[in-house]
Amino acid sequence: MRVAYFGPAGTNTEVAAMRLYPGEDYAPFSTITHAGRAVERGEADRAVVPVENSLQGSITETVDLLIEEDRIAVCGEVVLPIEHCLMVKPGARREDIGVIYSHPQSLGQCRKYLEANFPAVRTEAALSNADAVIVMMKTPGSAAIAPARAAEIYGAEIIQSGIQDSHINKTRFVALGRDGAARTGRDKTSIAFAVAHDRPGTLVSVLHEFADRGINLTKIESRPSGAELGIYIFLIDCEGHRDDPLLAQALAAVKEQSNFFKIFGSYPVWVESGRL
Repeated sequence: MRVAYFGPAGTNTEVAAMRLYPGEDYAPFSTITHAGRAVERGEADRAVVPVENSLQGSITETVDLLIEEDRIAVCGEVVLPIEHCLMVKPGARREDIGVIYSHPQSLGQCRKYLEANFPAVRTEAALSNADAVIVMMKTPGSAAIAPARAAEIYGAEIIQSGIQDSHINKTRFVALGRDGAARTGRDKTSIAFAVAHDRPGTLVSVLHEFADRGINLTKIESRPSGAELGIYIFLIDCEGHRDDPLLAQALAAVKEQSNFFKIFGSYPVWVESGRL
């Protein structure tokens, strides 16, 4: 199996790909969108991308990809604890750091640490944490925030570990394929929908479709539709598989009330010991 992932090597997404699909052929891509579209084009069998962080919330690029692309589906997930490390080129001094590189999500997850320890140091966004380390290794007077694996791969020196603002910091990654996953008995379904904004009570009616059937929602959020200010797309994760009779009824009822409706996929719920 060829597994695309948001790379390069040394990112947390690479670790997630190896956890979900051990021993497979891994192919790094420079953006989340490129990794997902590799599956769409048939260049990869699966793509692993981040979708949600416990501190920073949803990953916009992944959500937009799922909304926009019709030929890919979520077929798996993995949740990883995230530890950020501050690293420099070997021999560099902490007091000489003038700029710190990292992915915007990681900079956000380490905001309090950076404000307390490097209040006058500039931060620069990188395409990925691994890219941040690559740039840092070529830039005098710089540091990078990245996973320990990136330091091992690129020869950086870790000067402090565990710098994230919360030690209960986890990221959920999803696997994308051309087809959904079969029922396992412990599944999750992710959908997106939009309702008429000028019809009061429509969102409440949609939520009742799940509540009245005893279906638990594990996540609900909204994001701008991109069409007009004040019009939103709602994102829901719920327990169960789209082929479960009660959930199938609920999804059909939601679709009937929606101006836009899409099932991102049904897939096995991740448990700490691995996939079910």
